[in-house]
Amino acid sequence: MALLEVDNLHVYYGQIHALKGISLRVEQGEIAALIGANGAGKSTTLRTISGLLRPRQGRITLSGNDLSVLPAHEIVAKGVVQVPEGRRIFGRLNVHENLMMGAYARTDPGAIEGHGACVGPFPSAARTPHTVGRNTFRREQQMLAIGRRLCPSQGSSAG
Repeated sequence: MALLEVDNLHVYYGQIHALKGISLRVEQGEIAALIGANGAGKSTTLRTISGLLRPRQGRITLSGNDLSVLPAHEIVAKGVVQVPEGRRIFGRLNVHENLMMGAYARTDPGAIEGHGACVGPFPSAARTPHTVGRNTFRREQQMLAIGRRLCPSQGSSAG
């Protein structure tokens, strides 16, 4: 069974048929990328997987569980998150506080206290916990945005 499976996805914006039968599989441990020209449907595919858009037809499963019927916040709770381009951090909050914002989406005991796991892959964030977000380097802001998104998925069955 694939970790993530998208099967025959059809998505519309009003009467515009934006995705026409998209299918993909991502196995546990795989790294996948969607590439294509502007307007090819990359963002629409990701927004649909995340629950921000609803398919008219098709199915999205995560470890065999149907995501296509869940609201976006429940999909996030299962460990499916996006990090949009443009960094989008909380500029007035420090690095530590930005990471904690990601942990607030978790419901397991000790999630906020254990947010340090989000920093693991980003040593520069660990070295500068009290630096205000807007004062960090651009690459560090992007790493901070990724780290914040990893917080809700720590401990998730999705992996």
